[in-house]
Amino acid sequence: MFKTYLESSKNNIEQWLGEILKSPNTEYAPLYESMEYSLMQGGKRIRPILTQAVLEMFDKIPADYKEFLCAMECIHTYSLVHDDLPAMDNDDYRRGNLTNHKVYGEGMAILAGDGLLTYAFQLMGSNRTASAEQRIKAISCVAKAAGPEGMVGGQAFDLLSENRHISLEELKVLHRGKTGALFNSAVELGLILADADANTYRAFMEYANCLGLLFQITDDILDVTGTIEELGKTPGSDIRQHKSTYVALLGLEEAIRQAHMVGNQAHDALKSVAYDTAILESLIDYLLERTN
Repeated sequence: MFKTYLESSKNNIEQWLGEILKSPNTEYAPLYESMEYSLMQGGKRIRPILTQAVLEMFDKIPADYKEFLCAMECIHTYSLVHDDLPAMDNDDYRRGNLTNHKVYGEGMAILAGDGLLTYAFQLMGSNRTASAEQRIKAISCVAKAAGPEGMVGGQAFDLLSENRHISLEELKVLHRGKTGALFNSAVELGLILADADANTYRAFMEYANCLGLLFQITDDILDVTGTIEELGKTPGSDIRQHKSTYVALLGLEEAIRQAHMVGNQAHDALKSVAYDTAILESLIDYLLERTN
């Protein structure tokens, strides 16, 4: 049932994504082509699906908020395009295809990432189902997650941490920004758009914190145990970049144990919520079992 939900949700989101990037003139068409190349390469679409699942629990229709869901995927894709650049992780493959800069060149890849990031906010501002107050809160939430307090800050700390040992606490700070921030905002978006009460808000944000951490730990594990066929990118990039990871700091066995512990904490966070959380709970188990 959950796999069917993921597949149908992903198909809906990809249909919406396929409709949003239209070049206003022929002169800008190569930029839009580069943006679409990375945006439409697939992927799990976990972040917009997370927002969708929260909206559905409050009996909201996800299609009414599709601009917000598409915005989350635009921001995630921008981060991947920039992560793959020679100045960052210097990866040649993403989702089984050549990375953006390998196809379009570094300059265009940078601009494609810039375009996806800024277009996400244009999309959110264009939604007409949410109230003006909800749109302001949503845009502020996502901007904080994507900016120097979140993803950009985490990526900067990641660069500064290469070739040196950092503590487990520092690693958690790094990934709360680089990975966790967007997971948090994906959940918070749904809460904002549904006008959730304070107690529900707290429970769901605890869940979101755990989910983001779980995703990163399993990502670190897969970088060691996965294959290029499973991951769609070259495994072992963290080792080549001399990065601190949960596996590097704790060892593979302990990293796996930590992942299950964090998964249990995520389940516990949902126990106080008076809504049907079956999809969110299944997402925890899905991340624990994923192979890509």
